[in-house]
Amino acid sequence: MAAVRPGLGRIIPGSSILFLCDMQEKFRHVSFFPQIVSVAARMLKVAQLLDVPVVLTEQYPQGLGPTVPELGAESLQPWSKTCFSMVPAVQQELDARPQLRSVLLCGLETQACILHTALDLLDQGLQVHVVVDACTSRRSRRSSRSPPQTAGCWASSMARTPSSAELPALP
Repeated sequence: MAAVRPGLGRIIPGSSILFLCDMQEKFRHVSFFPQIVSVAARMLKVAQLLDVPVVLTEQYPQGLGPTVPELGAESLQPWSKTCFSMVPAVQQELDARPQLRSVLLCGLETQACILHTALDLLDQGLQVHVVVDACTSRRSRRSSRSPPQTAGCWASSMARTPSSAELPALP
């Protein structure tokens, strides 16, 4: 039997980062968009309470518009990107955090940007937790969950991320 790595699957604030992918105005028509943004906004609040760094991207903002205000990310400087993966745009953020072990990933679109980001992060040896309550695509929400899961990611939800003992009361 192979040895299990310590902390495998655990989300520890000091070695985690939250990625918020492309929650922009032109995606408002996507199924479950208000629910996805609501959960991602709660993830952002938790990250801020626990001092977990947060990275926000916008896919071609000139065409798809800015990040939606209800995400509550006004204090974040978005990284602009023009490829599916977030990683090329934010690689310097990853390089600046040698203690990083896990990435919590929220956003759109699961079969494209979320999948390619997850694959790039897995290639770098990071654990990827796709927050399924905060991801969707223009396809059905159910079918949009499977690509990152089958690639080797953890399927996480707001209820599991992180343990309730680590969380102060949310406002």
